[in-house]
Amino acid sequence: MATFSLPRVASSSDAWGPPAGASAALALPEEFHQIPFTPFSKSERIGRIADWNTGGAAADDRATTAPGRGARSSRSAPAPAYVSGTSSNAFTYFHGEDESSFSVVDNARSAAARRTTPGAATRGGRSAAPVGRAAVSAGRTGAGNAPARGARGARMPGANVRATRRPGWRDWERTQRKPREASITVGPDWEQLSELDFLRMSKLRLDVEAPQEVASYGTLYQYDRAYDRVSVKFERPLQPRDRVHYSPTTSEDPVIQEVASSDKKAQVYIIDAILALLMCAPRSVYPWDIVITKTEDNELFFDKRANSAFDFLTVNENASEPPMELNDPANGPSPENNVRAKINTPGALSLEATFVNENFGFQVCDEAKTFKFENSNPFHTGENAEEGKLASCGYRYRRFNLSTDEEDPVEMLVRTELNAYVGGPDKKAAPQLITIRTLNEFDPRAPGAGGAPDWRTRLDQSRGAVVATEMKNNSFKLARFTVQSILAGADNMKLGYISRSNPLDPYRHTILGTSWFKPRELAVQMAYNLANGWGIVRTIIDLARAQPAGRFVLAKDPNKQIVRFFRVPWNFEQEEEEEEPEEEEPEEDVVDEE
Repeated sequence: MATFSLPRVASSSDAWGPPAGASAALALPEEFHQIPFTPFSKSERIGRIADWNTGGAAADDRATTAPGRGARSSRSAPAPAYVSGTSSNAFTYFHGEDESSFSVVDNARSAAARRTTPGAATRGGRSAAPVGRAAVSAGRTGAGNAPARGARGARMPGANVRATRRPGWRDWERTQRKPREASITVGPDWEQLSELDFLRMSKLRLDVEAPQEVASYGTLYQYDRAYDRVSVKFERPLQPRDRVHYSPTTSEDPVIQEVASSDKKAQVYIIDAILALLMCAPRSVYPWDIVITKTEDNELFFDKRANSAFDFLTVNENASEPPMELNDPANGPSPENNVRAKINTPGALSLEATFVNENFGFQVCDEAKTFKFENSNPFHTGENAEEGKLASCGYRYRRFNLSTDEEDPVEMLVRTELNAYVGGPDKKAAPQLITIRTLNEFDPRAPGAGGAPDWRTRLDQSRGAVVATEMKNNSFKLARFTVQSILAGADNMKLGYISRSNPLDPYRHTILGTSWFKPRELAVQMAYNLANGWGIVRTIIDLARAQPAGRFVLAKDPNKQIVRFFRVPWNFEQEEEEEEPEEEEPEEDVVDEE
């Protein structure tokens, strides 16, 4: 039969606990020898000082029931001391009469207890005290935009429900935006060589010296100062004009072809529109692509693809909620019947912005006063000379030195553009060369407006707020404008504010005002670093120089902040044109009449 025996207990008649001395070691098992005691929690009593004079229960009760901030959080209260648990009068006897069987009965009818009404709670009276401070503050702000809530966040009656509308299942389409389509279709025979993310690109840096002037072509018209006085009260209609403006790609420029064949100093050839896009690439959101050609002589030509949307300006590209496509789920089941949605798609707004930008530059120039460069327009010759009247445009060909090592020189020839000139204070003073650009307002209440204020009410009073909003919503476009002006060596940039005459009419526009900007000062206001742009360009040049002769495509991912570098066949553009299906005309049924 199993037996049970008590373990050995060391007793001490002098104090609590095991006796002191060598016998103390016998009280503990061998596995616990030389192990110090560590409290398991902060509330552990062992190791604390014992207080035999203070009643522990009463002290704890006072700590937990004391009014004020200390009662709100019991966690912040310090741990109580180790006490006896009894007060000094715990065993004191008090004699009293036994009144437990005595009671008083009230026969009078008592009034019904008054209930606390929701209105009293929101008025902040005495009946609102149990609800807490939140109810009083909610009563003060419930009539305004802030929601009125109770002590635990419950909505108080009579509160403004519309002010705190939260997205639920009805707003699912607002977050279900369709992914953007790429600007170019990646072929099966394309080889991806590398990719650059915007975070890495934004950390690059290269300091470039002032450029060297190579040649200048074209004719500039004088800017009409009368447009400086245009305002919302004295607006002017935008009048379309038929003028010819040439902006061919790099490989089709006869001046660049001549320089590339005769002067071997430059190894890279590019135009300002492509160069500005690369320098501002980390700010871009919409997809884009550039074709790079490397010859057997190790020369690089950066071109824009034919029949692409490269030359079209974007609208509110950097807005938190950019314009939506027509087939976006947010436009409903039948968007083709929504007139406002049809005219405010990214494609329609891009076409409208490009149209406005071109015609504004044509209109604000006085064609009676001209400034001619050394050479005439290189593109308005032969068959092109019969196309029409030339617009005000001057071309500067400038050479930039992007070398980081004297043994490995990298020079780049850039074709830049100027749009007009401003006469000096006297006839002897040199004219100031300027660029002309526009910002356009389509509909401040339409989706994709980016929270922009109404220009007709805010442009004259607070133009700075309007410009700040445009810098946020059109950061990429404004940065390109600024960089193009710096590359061309423009003294000033003229910015026009164009708005629709009617928000539902994208064909008639009005000039509401103009502003002057120094390109470099505007770059500082936009927090744009020119050295970072040159570092991005040099990195892309090194990627292409490391490859053998061939054709490459640099494409921005439509939905990610990544730029991909592909090797493509020489005739990839012809293959794309062949793959596009031709629309067949429907055959008409012929009925023979007998």
